[in-house]
Amino acid sequence: MTDYITPLAADLIGFAGSFCIVAAYAYSNVVKAMNMVLFNLVNFIGAALLTVSLMVNFNLPTLVLEIVWMGIALFGLTRALQGQRKNPI
Repeated sequence: MTDYITPLAADLIGFAGSFCIVAAYAYSNVVKAMNMVLFNLVNFIGAALLTVSLMVNFNLPTLVLEIVWMGIALFGLTRALQGQRKNPI
């Protein structure tokens, strides 16, 4: 993968991922009723984008953090989607 992405492109992808995670956190602090699917999906996308960036600009502790972040977001997303199926609007 590192042959296909320049360091600048990796940085831009990483900034997009950081923006997603910060935006999800801000969203969780300003809404009265949080959409858990949206919150977890944006967190997952943000962590995935940062992971792509870390494949070029490698940092093992941060890579592990992003993998854990994706796992937590995926778990939350799964629970939110299961909750929607049990309680359709």
